Amino acid sequence: MLDLTRFRRDLHTHPEIGFDLVRTPRLIGEQLEQAGLEVTRGIGKSGLVATLRRGPEGTAFGFRADMDALPIDEANTFAHRSDTPGKFHGCGHDGHSTMLLGAALKLADDPTLKRTIHFIFQPDEENGNGAAAMIADGLFDRFPMSAIFGLHNMPGMPLGHFATQSGAFCAFEDNFEIQIAGQGGHASMPDKGIDPIVTGSAIVLQLQSIVSRSLPASKHAVVSVTEFLTDGARNILPSNVVLRGDCRGFSSEVSATIETRMRAIVEGVCAAQGAAATLKYSTSFRPLKNNPEATATIVSAAREVGSVDAEFGQVGFSEDFAEFLTHRPGAFILMGNGLDGPAAMPLHNASYDFNDDALDHGVAFWVNLAHQST
Repeated sequence: MLDLTRFRRDLHTHPEIGFDLVRTPRLIGEQLEQAGLEVTRGIGKSGLVATLRRGPEGTAFGFRADMDALPIDEANTFAHRSDTPGKFHGCGHDGHSTMLLGAALKLADDPTLKRTIHFIFQPDEENGNGAAAMIADGLFDRFPMSAIFGLHNMPGMPLGHFATQSGAFCAFEDNFEIQIAGQGGHASMPDKGIDPIVTGSAIVLQLQSIVSRSLPASKHAVVSVTEFLTDGARNILPSNVVLRGDCRGFSSEVSATIETRMRAIVEGVCAAQGAAATLKYSTSFRPLKNNPEATATIVSAAREVGSVDAEFGQVGFSEDFAEFLTHRPGAFILMGNGLDGPAAMPLHNASYDFNDDALDHGVAFWVNLAHQST
């Protein structure tokens, strides 16, 4: 029997990021092949799909776990800390992969299972590119499934507790870059140039009016400027300013409104100041929308493990699983990672760690979900 804690900690010690996953899918695939599952590698560059055939394809489920780590340094000092500078499992994907692997191994030995399951191990979730890559590589054509499900750990939530909701659950993430061109010069003679810092500052302030004045109160949204870069110096007015930032919300209509208003603000402020600007606006993550029937199924499976909040409310982070849900019905759920120590540190914090005591809860959840009727 595979020691899941030991396996999870091994993944944690040897993190891989983005699509550059070699060791992680190799270790997972070896375990699944030894258990008799059909393993297909290289789906979406470095993704892996393992199939357990126990029922008609029309009733097959897809279970997804992400494998990639984050490009940051780990602050923890325990024995299984990352051995690679600049790479760290700070979001718990090592735990997600281990739980899904453990469930696959358990279901392989379960003669009562009557459904085909495709176990999907995804690369590059953190950058929002892995799901699309797997889909473009024929995921749903090569592995037919009636629904797809995903799970993510949640620090600060009690062990054995789950949370989800039907409909919009995780936010979209849009990114923008505004390049402002002014006319630099001597700091003592601002009247001789066009100060892009003043222009950029005005744009930053006006962007805050999008949520408060262009969207109804019922439509949650966030517009954040996260970078303000110039090519000036102590006594030099810059010629160029770059603003970058992040927008969140829960519908494509909100995304479109933010972009439209942002373009109008940039154009208007620059016209008033005599500057020029270009705006690049793109979507990194779609809003994640849970299917109502699939949500009921996922809640039922979680209730057999512990407590469930089926009307948890919307969460502000984004999740690449949303891309899968634009192609197949399905649902996404959060699972408690614990209330103390590294397990309670925020996701993406350098001192976070997945809670090994949560492994059994995740395995039990996936096994229960495989047996759910639809």
